[in-house]
Amino acid sequence: MIYQLKKALRRFVKSESGTQTIEFVFVFPCLILLFAGTTELGRLFYMYNSLAKATRAGARYISSVSNASNSVTATKNIVLCGDIVGCGGTGQNPIMFTNLTANNVVVTLPGTGTGPRYVTVSITNYNYVPLVFNLSAMTGGNFTVPINVSTRMRYMHN
Repeated sequence: MIYQLKKALRRFVKSESGTQTIEFVFVFPCLILLFAGTTELGRLFYMYNSLAKATRAGARYISSVSNASNSVTATKNIVLCGDIVGCGGTGQNPIMFTNLTANNVVVTLPGTGTGPRYVTVSITNYNYVPLVFNLSAMTGGNFTVPINVSTRMRYMHN
């Protein structure tokens, strides 16, 4: 009886069935975290790139108008939704990103004087809120990533 018990115990210890399942249980959470982190980082780069394109479009617009001081609102509308007329109304384009307002868009007009003059369109104090790893919702803290984007172009009119 003791011999059979030792034999069964030896067979159990040497058995490798189920080891893949145990390894999978240990590795799977790490893979999920790696995938979610990569997705979140890609989303952050997409957001930054889209905001940079918006400031570039706004700077291109205001650098080509003859009266830049009268076109600040139109430039902000281009940055916010890509339309000169306005954003969010009936028949108008929606604002590109949540929490992006006209207060985040700063338009610096060209100075006076001789020589080249420049206009700058910036998005300041825009906070990126993570989707997957939203620690703010889980902990009640403030875990956001500030994004500040700026584009400077030469003003084309005298």
